[in-house]
Amino acid sequence: MLRFPGHGHRRPDEVAIGPLDLSARVDEALAVQAVAFGLGAEEIAVRRQIVLRHMTHPGARALGATTRDGRLVGFVYGMPNDRTHWWSTVVEPYLRARGNDAWLDNSFVITELHVHPHHQNRGIGRALITALTDGASEPRSILSAIDTDSPARGLYRSLGYEDLARQVYFPSAAKPYAVMGAPLPLLRPRGGPEGP
Repeated sequence: MLRFPGHGHRRPDEVAIGPLDLSARVDEALAVQAVAFGLGAEEIAVRRQIVLRHMTHPGARALGATTRDGRLVGFVYGMPNDRTHWWSTVVEPYLRARGNDAWLDNSFVITELHVHPHHQNRGIGRALITALTDGASEPRSILSAIDTDSPARGLYRSLGYEDLARQVYFPSAAKPYAVMGAPLPLLRPRGGPEGP
C-alpha cells in the first residue's frame, strides 16, 4: 500500500492507496468527482448508474486513496476494453480516421481518475493510475481526457500516454476530448517510483 504524508497548511492526513469496493462506495467516489470535475446533482445521478454498471464488467477494478480516518479523497477505475462498449463505439471512428483503431483491442481503459482538489499535486493521481495499470494483463492502456493543456493531460503525457485522436465529441459533452494511449507498464519518473 502506498502512503502519502500531508504537507503545508492542510491537515496532515496520510493518504493510502489500495483496493476500493467502488460499488459500495460509489456515492463517496462521485462526491470526489463532483468537486474535482465540477458536476451537478443531475449528472452525478446519471454517472452513478454508469459506474455501477461498469463494475459488473469482467476485469473491472478500482483503487482508492483514503485518509487515516477512512475518507475517500481520490479514486481510479478501469477495465479491459471492449469494442462493444459505448465509449469505444464513440471514439472508434476518430481513431480509425487516424489509423489508430487497433488501440481499442487488447487495451486496458482508464474509465475515471479523480483526486479531490485539496489533495492534488501530491502524486496521488500518478500512484492511482500506475498501481491500477500495473495489475493489467493487457500490453497497453487507453483513456480520454478533455482536449486542453491541463494538469491531467500533463500527467498522462509524463506516464507515456500520447494523443491517438483529438477533437473527439461525446454526445451531451460540451467540450471536445482527446483519446490517449500508452504502452504498459507506464513510465516512472527518474527520481523513483513516486517521483519528485
